[in-house]
Amino acid sequence: MGEQEGGSALGCLHAAEMERLLQELGSASKLLIDYKEMYEYENRLKTFTKWPFQESCKCTPENMAKAGFIHCPSASEPDIAKCFFCLLELVGWEPNDDPWEEHTKRRTCDFLVLPKHFDDLTMEEYYMLELTRLKTFIRKVGNRTINAFEEEVAATRQRLVNYFGSGASLPAPPPVEDEPAAQEPGGSAAGPKEPRTSEL
Repeated sequence: MGEQEGGSALGCLHAAEMERLLQELGSASKLLIDYKEMYEYENRLKTFTKWPFQESCKCTPENMAKAGFIHCPSASEPDIAKCFFCLLELVGWEPNDDPWEEHTKRRTCDFLVLPKHFDDLTMEEYYMLELTRLKTFIRKVGNRTINAFEEEVAATRQRLVNYFGSGASLPAPPPVEDEPAAQEPGGSAAGPKEPRTSEL
């Protein structure tokens, strides 16, 4: 009876974690669609209503939106900005930080290097640009999901070893490449400030 209860508990933990991963993927899919609206400068600008730097500085809402950023504040970090296209996320802004410069020195973003204004793109050019955005988004979400799944596999493996009281070691899963953490515009890493799924 004890073994059956223990196995059932392990199964419930695994099912709950899988459900959480599926919910994150669902939220990410919604953001993938929502971010499509951010090709428009005015839509990006609207996200900066509570941006801490409003005037007399380089990182005004207008300059941030022109550089492809949207404002994604959290309770602990009111100045998180993320590129809707390449998903670069920066925190720790200072008034003299130039958003275009901070963006381009960290990542090559196909949206920023467009040879013409977005409204002047042909349908084919737009579809190619959107394909690049989708690939970037899927790669980032995929890496985060794989990392979370690998962590759950390792935790489940440890619970099984503990439950059955075996000292035998199971082979470790192969490492998965991590996404870079959010960065501060000044150049140093801001630590583990990965956005929650709702802010991806």
